[in-house]
Amino acid sequence: MAELDSQPSLNRTAAIEEKPELAIIRLRTAEDCRSDRAEGSFMQSRFWGLFKSRTGWEAFEVSGRFAEDAPPVSIVVLRRKLGKVFSFLYVPHGPPVDFAEIQLSRAERMRTLAQLASALEVAFGRRDLFIRFDLDWERDIASPMDLQADLPLRKGADVQVPDTVILDLSATEKELLEGMKPKWRYNIRLAERKGVKVIEAGKEGISDFMALYSQTARRDRIAIHAQSYYETLFTTAEEVASVMQAGEAVQIPEHMVPSISLYFAEHEGDKLAAIIVLRKNRHATYLYGASSDTKRNLMPAYALQWHALSQARQKGCISYDFFGIPPDASDPAHPMAGLYLFKTGFGGRIIHREGAWDYPIHPLWYAIYRNAENIRLFWHRSMKKALRRLVCQSRRQESEPGR
Repeated sequence: MAELDSQPSLNRTAAIEEKPELAIIRLRTAEDCRSDRAEGSFMQSRFWGLFKSRTGWEAFEVSGRFAEDAPPVSIVVLRRKLGKVFSFLYVPHGPPVDFAEIQLSRAERMRTLAQLASALEVAFGRRDLFIRFDLDWERDIASPMDLQADLPLRKGADVQVPDTVILDLSATEKELLEGMKPKWRYNIRLAERKGVKVIEAGKEGISDFMALYSQTARRDRIAIHAQSYYETLFTTAEEVASVMQAGEAVQIPEHMVPSISLYFAEHEGDKLAAIIVLRKNRHATYLYGASSDTKRNLMPAYALQWHALSQARQKGCISYDFFGIPPDASDPAHPMAGLYLFKTGFGGRIIHREGAWDYPIHPLWYAIYRNAENIRLFWHRSMKKALRRLVCQSRRQESEPGR
């Protein structure tokens, strides 16, 4: 990509003149995950990097000091091909939260982020179009998203949903129930009274999960991965756990070891709903959920979530992340409007994150890519919103007297 270097670049006032002192490790096998991060987002773990390396990405851990006055970092960086020639770097939920907790203003943190991006540009040899940081740093939703004009960062398309609900599991079971909306407590008890049972399955249950997930995808018009993707998730977690727990003179704390659970809600032999939950570093995350088109009145989804967060609490987790909601409930046509109501009903705290910020390495080609990305996203979101509005209007008309 040497021919791209002649394109006009953004003003890089935070650029680093000398080559940064960064070490890059390619994550290829479970052995590379023997030593893993003990805190922070699971997406910044070597385990997650290895999993993504088996599903179409390249994965690296980058560590060291990227500037003389900057703190040392250790981050997982992914690389994805864009066609046959181009690629981009992606930092999911990174740099880690301790980077954001440095006593700096938001503007100073973003300037430090630009320094890190410049160091990564050099360390990876300027091979990529851009670097996308999907920041999990918490922000005030009322604050503006703009930056100083001299910073070489641009707001990117969010890969991870920046808004979520996180439930504090340090509370007692009674306190957790009291923190829910009354209807949610009622639905949990209703499912129990009606005989809904929750069972745990391993990767052998993925086929049944996919049968439910396919129904969910058709009903909600969402895209899902192939079955092999979810099987790889379980297999990778098992391999990494085996390596981390084998042959160590000092026992690795259990909370550092990745653990994945697949839960099914059943009634009279029928599988009604399922969820996949990841536990890592004392945090549990609800990754995927699926449900049947039948017996929805038995409230299996409520039974599943209650069981999953109770299990996470028993296993020593301090939080449960419902992993994705709209920023608020103001738009009933939002594709995730129903999820907002469902997830916030369990209590917890609504978190708004910074989301994706891009650092263009080759600005002209980056601009072309972003224009194409924006067109695709606009079309996708507009179509989903239009379909949802039609569904909402149809339901309102059906509920009107005389119809």
